[in-house]
Amino acid sequence: MSLTNPYGDFEITDPQALRALAHPVRLAILEHLQRHGPATATQLSPHVGATPSVLSWHLRHLASFGLVKDWDGATSKRERWWQAAARGFRFNLPDDPEGQSAARQLGGEMLARYAELPHRWLMDDEPRLDTGWRRLARTTNTRIRISADELREIEDAVEKILAPYVRRPERDAPADARGVRILRYVLPEADGTDDPADDAAEA
Repeated sequence: MSLTNPYGDFEITDPQALRALAHPVRLAILEHLQRHGPATATQLSPHVGATPSVLSWHLRHLASFGLVKDWDGATSKRERWWQAAARGFRFNLPDDPEGQSAARQLGGEMLARYAELPHRWLMDDEPRLDTGWRRLARTTNTRIRISADELREIEDAVEKILAPYVRRPERDAPADARGVRILRYVLPEADGTDDPADDAAEA
């Protein structure tokens, strides 16, 4: 496991690990442990939508790739407690066809899982925010024409800005801090792709 990236994320390189995580239940397990801390299979069950016995199997599968591990802070030995190995995870596109297929599968599961987050936020969270926080929320769709090296520089710069906040312990955050979800979709266009916005402008 490597934690050398700016966020201290778990870096997945094994195609089998990519395929293991490309499962809605396992993604939900890992997300819950990363966000809410250690838990048992029984505690995870109502949040993930699977029985404790099924969750125990998935947790052991995730543990075999180092994505979760036993939590040694449990005061009771009656149930097995689990924790995420790192606060987040990331993966790069491998060079081999098998790895690329596995990465695409995991990417598809992640897109499907997170696609509904903005709508859930609009329905559940936005109405309960005060005006100041609601004004800070925004949705952007910006198209730029850049090289691969320039895109890499942009991504590195964004991570450099966010890293201190990602890695800061919650206890050190300001008193008026709250959780903020930042979704970034970096979607290079294939050659010859027409921009719908350009078509609309020409029309």
